[in-house]
Amino acid sequence: MHIRDLPYPDPGRPDVRSGPRFLLWLGRNQLGGQVKAALWGLVHMAALVSFPLAIGFGVQAVVDRSGARLATAGALMAGLTVLTALGDVMLHRAAVTNWITAAARVQQLLARKAVELGSTLTRKVAAGEVVAVSTGDVEKIGWFVEALSRFTAAAITSVAVCVALVLYQPALGVVVAVGVPALALTVLPLLPRATRRADEQREKAGRATELASDTVAGLRVLRGIGGEELFLRRYRRASQEVRLAAVRSARMWALIAAVQVALPGLLLIGVVWYGAALARDGRIEVGELVTVYSAVTFLLFPLRHVEEIAMAYSFSRPSARRAARVLALRRSSPPPRVAAGHRDGRPADSRDATPLGGDLYDPASRLLAPSGLLTAVVCGDPDAAGRLADRLGGHPVADGPDEGERAGAPSALLGGVALDEVALPAARAAVLVQDKDPVLLSGTLAELLDVPRSGEVSAEQALEAAQCGDVLDALAQASAADTGDADPMGARITERGRSLSGGQRQRLALARSLVTDPEVLVLDEPTSAVDSHTEARIAEGVRRLRAGRTTVVMTSSPLLLDRADRVVFVHKGEVAGTGTHRELLSTDPAYRAVVTREPDGEAAAHGAGGGTGPDGHGLQGAGRTEEQIEESA
Repeated sequence: MHIRDLPYPDPGRPDVRSGPRFLLWLGRNQLGGQVKAALWGLVHMAALVSFPLAIGFGVQAVVDRSGARLATAGALMAGLTVLTALGDVMLHRAAVTNWITAAARVQQLLARKAVELGSTLTRKVAAGEVVAVSTGDVEKIGWFVEALSRFTAAAITSVAVCVALVLYQPALGVVVAVGVPALALTVLPLLPRATRRADEQREKAGRATELASDTVAGLRVLRGIGGEELFLRRYRRASQEVRLAAVRSARMWALIAAVQVALPGLLLIGVVWYGAALARDGRIEVGELVTVYSAVTFLLFPLRHVEEIAMAYSFSRPSARRAARVLALRRSSPPPRVAAGHRDGRPADSRDATPLGGDLYDPASRLLAPSGLLTAVVCGDPDAAGRLADRLGGHPVADGPDEGERAGAPSALLGGVALDEVALPAARAAVLVQDKDPVLLSGTLAELLDVPRSGEVSAEQALEAAQCGDVLDALAQASAADTGDADPMGARITERGRSLSGGQRQRLALARSLVTDPEVLVLDEPTSAVDSHTEARIAEGVRRLRAGRTTVVMTSSPLLLDRADRVVFVHKGEVAGTGTHRELLSTDPAYRAVVTREPDGEAAAHGAGGGTGPDGHGLQGAGRTEEQIEESA
């Protein structure tokens, strides 16, 4: 795999049982790259380890006054220099390629998991942890993959040099062969403490990242309530905790580095002292002493890779554990079964190639959204509405039961086919869920609306239905000021649409959903940030544009409810009433209490006191317009 070949056609299915298993899986998937880097590392280090032989050969030639052998030694050193440089360059190239490709594989896996889980990802894992895994943790995992090949080459070369020294000069070779492994093992007792301090630093950094992301996401609200200083103090305190943890961790790694410098120096002194004594007694020649000395000096270089691989593993192991925890999340799916409507007895997977369509039904709440109609759903609890929207999109409830919802309940059925049993692309193409806080990516308006679509709805139609006229005017002015071109489709939208108001962002997100023209569109509070007049026009626009398509709107707005083909009232996780908005207002006190924000007692009294007023909203709404009802709400 080369960098130019990224992204991977298929990043594979990772082993996420533990962090070390995930690292092992990454290594197996890059076995070719690891072998290539290790071979170049062997070339590089073999050339380096051959220098002591050339130096010793040259020194002995000087002692023996042999010009020919001295010239041979010079030519040998020149060749080794070229080979060392070539091996070093190619080792670095191969190792960095391993780093980048491993990081790219992990990022692809994380992106695939985010697409698979959708909005439920941040309900299962904190947003700060997702950010930390996709940035810092990916880099640390790549570092370990990159360092592994260099360590392998260093370990093989060190063993070969120790064996060669024992054979070349047994008296000194045994000292070196025993001393080098002992030096490598001296850092092991220090690693657990260094690892704990590194873990503490990463945990504090993750909490600080999560606090920062939450603060940035709510910056507009913080400014409105004057809470900036409070969160600034919190982040400053969290940042200082990260700094102190980083200093404690750095001190430990500095101690390990000092040990790796001091002890090899002592070994070198011991070898020179003992070798000098042997040379004085005539047991070895001067050239042999220089060769052994040079070899020991070389062995100090591989020892650095022991420290590096120890650091890389201690940093990457918890990072791999966090990545594995995120990648282990699954779409909650009940055991395989024949779903309702499978009259032929075939499993749902056999119908993945067949376009999905028909009525949308949620078994957990018994909610039914007939095909081709605009169904409004009223929930007293906004969180329950969000969970219901997730289930309608093919994500069953995976957490503990809440107000009647059953943990592990099956997802919705579309035309009798369970959405969590079909291929994810088919489910996504059939049902589109827009949550209450949709995200706008940075780019031009044309890029924002450049999404997979049926081709039946144009961008202009979607923008008109979402009542984005004033947004287009504002974007046209901004585009004219920046580029001189007043085309709003070329205007740039900042990250998350921060340059737009909440209502403008909401309408652009609605237009993006409408232009896709899915078979089923689920909208969670799509007009909560717009005024009542705009809301009424949006309701008409959505109804007109989605005619003949199934649309489900989670809302408690009378303006949307009054224009729906049918209204379903969900109370405590189950359907409690079905009908039109006006019928439910006059017959269901609990529904009236949710929609008009009245206490249950007042709603019941109004419901029992004479039915509806002239506007069809019961006596509570008599003499008032829909806008007045909405404003009072």
